[in-house]
Amino acid sequence: MSDNSPTDQLPVVVIGAGPIGLAAAAHLIERNIEPLVLEAGPGAGTAVREWAHVRLFSPWAEVVDPAAEKLLAPTGWVRPAGTSYPSGADWAELYLQPLAEALGSRVRYGARVTGVARAGRDRIVDSGRAEQPFTVHVTTADGGEERITARAVVDASGTWSTPNPLGADGLPAHGERAHGARISYRVPDLRDAAVRARHAGRRTAVVGTGASAFTALALLADLAEEEPGTHAVWVLRRGLGGSTYGGGEADQLPARGALGLRAKAAVEAGHASALTGFRTAGVEQADGRVVLLAEDGRRSEPLDEVVVLTGLRPDLSFLSEVRLGLDERLQAPVALAPLIDPNQHSCGTVYPHGAAELSHPESDVYLVGMKSYGRAPTFLAMTGYEQVRSVAAALAGDHEAAARVELTLPETGVCGGAGLFDRPDTEQTGTGRTDADGCCSAPAAPQLITLGAAPQDSCSTTGGC
Repeated sequence: MSDNSPTDQLPVVVIGAGPIGLAAAAHLIERNIEPLVLEAGPGAGTAVREWAHVRLFSPWAEVVDPAAEKLLAPTGWVRPAGTSYPSGADWAELYLQPLAEALGSRVRYGARVTGVARAGRDRIVDSGRAEQPFTVHVTTADGGEERITARAVVDASGTWSTPNPLGADGLPAHGERAHGARISYRVPDLRDAAVRARHAGRRTAVVGTGASAFTALALLADLAEEEPGTHAVWVLRRGLGGSTYGGGEADQLPARGALGLRAKAAVEAGHASALTGFRTAGVEQADGRVVLLAEDGRRSEPLDEVVVLTGLRPDLSFLSEVRLGLDERLQAPVALAPLIDPNQHSCGTVYPHGAAELSHPESDVYLVGMKSYGRAPTFLAMTGYEQVRSVAAALAGDHEAAARVELTLPETGVCGGAGLFDRPDTEQTGTGRTDADGCCSAPAAPQLITLGAAPQDSCSTTGGC
């Protein structure tokens, strides 16, 4: 697209009014580019509000975008104490909502994007493609349809709405949909009386090995102290080892390390047991409860509830008419994928990156935030803020600023457990781990052991993998 073309007068459509989408709008305004933020939900941070009860790993100082803070300053907004850790509710109410209000009419709610294309060009057509603006198809809250013309599209819609299924092969397990009434895909909010009643005095399977699983295990262990008979069965696709609980005191995100230690301490009290090397293939009913079936034919004990926390994936359906360059495994931009591959980077730093790594064959389309990471679990909010700073610079034609790195990330301090992430919707699935990366492989057959006991595989509980 040429400089000073009529298309440049059009807005940049930002999809999603979450933390990264709103930050993108702030950076665009700083670059004198008009944004239009389209949010499917009824308010700012709709997805964040769905995990309102979960606390972030990063303190306030690391979850407020600099350009957003400048935009908020004239309103009298004051950032909460930088060393405190917000919950999802805090983040939404004390930061995202005020930021959306500062953006005013640039944010529209109840606007679900259903398609993005070059005007008059499907994905096949080359002729005149780059000179055409984008057409963004929107469904409104009342069921109406709208078409918005844009100079560029920044997709910050995240991955929250598309959790990974229970099936170890990436598809729903046999019977998963049929028994959906007993299966959930979120950390249970035990403050809700109805949710609490589903777990109190019952046996709940927690499937996953990331921070959301840690949180669920810790919450259920706390509930067990109050409600006898409450028990968790932790279903892992691999074995237990030194890295299972994350980085602990070595983690440079202290709150994340503490969460792993809290989960470990809670389950060592006997409120949970672990079913290791268990790759779920099916779900069956058993006397009013459900049983999980492994690929090798093993069966879990009867369960009252199943909480599936095996990560998230991007929804790419509405981008089918633009030309994306995505890694075939992670579904992340091709240039970004090697930097965030959990098979390589679970023990190290995910390097800061920007517009160059986020670019696609279709110019002026960017996937940012959680969605840019595809199925990788290593996302931090401040990584997303750096992404949109760079993207806004690129759209403004300031390629030097777009290429410049303005962020230093902490080392993860983690081997093989959870990656470098900040939000509770980014979990390791337990796939892709091999002895080659220095971590434990799954044992030959599923084992049911009490958490805290020495695992019967190649790693010890005290040593590192």
